[in-house]
Amino acid sequence: MKPRITVITLGVDDLERALVFYRDGLGFPTEGIIGKEFEHGAVAFFDLQAGLKLALWNRKDMAYEAKVPLSPASSTEITIGHNVGSKKEADQVMELAQKAGAKIVDPLHDTFWGGYSGHFMDPDGHLWEVAWNPEWELDN
Repeated sequence: MKPRITVITLGVDDLERALVFYRDGLGFPTEGIIGKEFEHGAVAFFDLQAGLKLALWNRKDMAYEAKVPLSPASSTEITIGHNVGSKKEADQVMELAQKAGAKIVDPLHDTFWGGYSGHFMDPDGHLWEVAWNPEWELDN
């Protein structure tokens, strides 16, 4: 198996609300919700960097598709890392997320490892880390 991830799918409770947060609030490009004509099929895809997409799908539909019981949502199951090129850019991203409706749970701060990071939760409780690591060079 090649170590390749092409889609990260987040289970959401309200697909329309999640779409507004990511599309209108954070500015992620999307064609909107597709697949409404299929039972359990409505989904929104967002293009991230080359070869990677973010998908939003109703949690109930994910459970149905994967044949697993619907369990309570938990913000501690996964963290999505968004690395940036500077402290200033981290500040800008965190401000954008807050304006979009994110809850800042860990304000940006200097870290023990020499970087700068903080966390926010989207409207469905998914945890995002915004981080600047002085040791990493990022492609624009």
